[in-house]
Amino acid sequence: MLRGLLDRLVLLAGTLAGGCVPGFIQQYRQRVGGRLDQVQLDLAPFQEIARRFHGGDMDSLVHHHLSSPDPSFNAEGQALQGMLDALQRLQAMAEGLSGTLWQQIAFLLRHYDADIGAATWRDHVPTFAMNPDGLVVAFTIGLALWAAFLLLWQLGSWLLDGVSLRLMAARRR
Repeated sequence: MLRGLLDRLVLLAGTLAGGCVPGFIQQYRQRVGGRLDQVQLDLAPFQEIARRFHGGDMDSLVHHHLSSPDPSFNAEGQALQGMLDALQRLQAMAEGLSGTLWQQIAFLLRHYDADIGAATWRDHVPTFAMNPDGLVVAFTIGLALWAAFLLLWQLGSWLLDGVSLRLMAARRR
């Protein structure tokens, strides 16, 4: 009876948690978009400098900074290179998160950014997706967690049965 109650609770909790995944992904995507916008704003003055003095080539501007003997100018070049790297990474993330919900889940499973994820989780407002894709995700995650629970319960049962049989055999000796 306990297992019957627990497995229903696991199925229900897994489905409810799974229904919140699309909302988390949407909020994660918004955070990526916000960071991308900020990096683009931060780079805008440097892009103007690159346009005027380096034919619009940002790499040339970075190289100019990095090759300078002035330590503060050199450090500025490193910071600029960091912003350009962040721009590329955020653009790739925004592109990866622009597909279907299943593609977004697959992308996040492969390319999850812990910093963005932690910031999203900290401010996350749980929402349950009621669209068809969101419901399918909710039921899929619920069923997967339920199946894992049943498998673990069965394995635990087999282990306990094996231990019980060994204890009984040891007592007979």
